[in-house]
Amino acid sequence: MTTQSEAIAADLAAIRANYSLTDEQRQIVDHVDRVSREVLHPLQARMDQEDWWPDDLFKQMGELGLLGITAPEALGGSGQNEFTQALVSEVISKWNPAVGLSHGAHDNLCLNNLLRNGSEAQVKKYVPGLCSGDLVGGLGLTEPGAGSDALGSMATTARRDGDDYVINGSKIYITNGPIADVILLYAKTDKSKGAKGISAFVIETDNPGFKVAQKLDKMGFRGSPTGELVFEDCRVPASAMLGVENSGVAVVMSGLDLERAMVASVCVGMAERALELGLEYAKMREQFGKPIASFQMMQSKLAEIYTEVETARAFSYRALAACVGLPKGAGGRGEIHKLTAAACLYAGEAFNKAVTEACHIHGGSGYMQDTEINRLFRANKLLEIGAGTSEVRKIIIAEELLRA
Repeated sequence: MTTQSEAIAADLAAIRANYSLTDEQRQIVDHVDRVSREVLHPLQARMDQEDWWPDDLFKQMGELGLLGITAPEALGGSGQNEFTQALVSEVISKWNPAVGLSHGAHDNLCLNNLLRNGSEAQVKKYVPGLCSGDLVGGLGLTEPGAGSDALGSMATTARRDGDDYVINGSKIYITNGPIADVILLYAKTDKSKGAKGISAFVIETDNPGFKVAQKLDKMGFRGSPTGELVFEDCRVPASAMLGVENSGVAVVMSGLDLERAMVASVCVGMAERALELGLEYAKMREQFGKPIASFQMMQSKLAEIYTEVETARAFSYRALAACVGLPKGAGGRGEIHKLTAAACLYAGEAFNKAVTEACHIHGGSGYMQDTEINRLFRANKLLEIGAGTSEVRKIIIAEELLRA
């Protein structure tokens, strides 16, 4: 019979498991931190200034063990879960936000979705190349007329024609779009069914009928390639479909829940870097004959930033823990839908507060575009827009609360 003290010990162990890292996870984080600091961080300034992406960077990340975090070792991956994948994304984003953004689109939105929902043949065909970085992945959901209402207003169509589907339409704001080899694409296969008439496809970008209409010029996360994609009678084999026809909404929604948890982790990594930069500057900058860190108002800002970072971290860890082992087709409803939306909402707003205060600590230098804190400041707005705007996140939370 379990004693009260044993029960308490078990409860504490469960709590700590959600809010602390295992020895293996700590080793992975330490490796990713060192690699990101030494290899990715020095690229940051040029990527921002020139909107430049190094041609071989994905292959380099594959060699360094930064790709395929959730893929089985037999396919070239690390065999870890989504919690560890988010930790990797958090650390990469801390040292180079643009690489973190592209990494998330590749490793989570494309590769992990393919692992969760693809056929055995699809997984074997694409996952090894995505793990090595020989293939670059992306996700095609948002359209010029379909942002927050991505499912209901989707205009891209896929029409069955014999053993093929013929795809027509366009996607916009697609991370990695200009350099992707593989796109996980959503298209309407039955217009009469609305959102329930959507299907998912794995599209190879060398297919005739596919083109990159334009590479987009962003305010932040510069260097991470973002583009508009166009499909004009793009013919793909029926075997390119994930699952069965008109089942794409389940793929979308389960992927979005995990994406929001991942975005929360990205916010934590970038907010942590904002704190470090604010702290370093406050110690170094002198006014009135002493470091500004000695002034109580500066100390107050640093304390508030720290509190935002650690609260967002705890919330993101809780949401990620809930995502681990999420059954295929689950998500898009219930507790996980509410929890990931709330974690993403809070972390996005926490990062906004943290980077705004850290930029303020820098004074005039923070307003200069070539400083790291300025790059973080310009990147922050996307994290309250992508993966569903803050308003959409609030709608999700309220709907699930009222549904209960």
